[in-house]
Amino acid sequence: MTPFAPGQRIAVVAPHPDDEILGCGGTMARATSAGVLVDVVVVTRGQPPQFDEAFVEQIRAETLASHASIGVHETHFLDFPAAALDQVPRAQINRALDAALSAIAPDILFVPFVGDIHLDHQIVFTAAMVHARPRSPAGPKHVLAYETLSETNWLAPGITPGFLPNCYIDITDTLDAKIAAFQAFTTQVKPAPDERSIEAIRALATLRGATVYREAAEAFMTVRQIW
Repeated sequence: MTPFAPGQRIAVVAPHPDDEILGCGGTMARATSAGVLVDVVVVTRGQPPQFDEAFVEQIRAETLASHASIGVHETHFLDFPAAALDQVPRAQINRALDAALSAIAPDILFVPFVGDIHLDHQIVFTAAMVHARPRSPAGPKHVLAYETLSETNWLAPGITPGFLPNCYIDITDTLDAKIAAFQAFTTQVKPAPDERSIEAIRALATLRGATVYREAAEAFMTVRQIW
């Protein structure tokens, strides 16, 4: 049994490039191999002087290469300022993300976790949930929050919202594809024991898989399901 079928549409909302691969790259690869159209909406872009323009262009090229490697249908860049979303009017972010997601019309929507330490992630979660309000039959039927290494576990679980997964997607057959997709982000791969190392990514997938007696999995928190 597979949660994916040809004709479905999936949208993954990423606050920054690579969040989507860390959070659900294996799931994305599994979905595309099943004939599902997967789109990614990258909300922010590094802005000078905080980020060098050549570095930003390199990350954009890495993003497109990463997405091509797992069969992403289209990558949408909204280009809001990275690490500065709190300085942008929320209504502006909500409108832009809503327009992008409405054009995709996903059946399944993957969003960052609201308890991530990065404020950009929290703002993007809220903006995605504004779009996901069930106000018409066209809204996403399934909304899942993914975990991002070095973001989801760095706030203060127990004081702030903790990531308590209740949905697991088997990525035994696509873990290598996920890792290859992350390796395309040459500027982001770190040596072990950094959490953004290949070893850490594989270890988390192995742990999440063992939780549900699978070789590898990605874990999610179910926000809403409509059957």
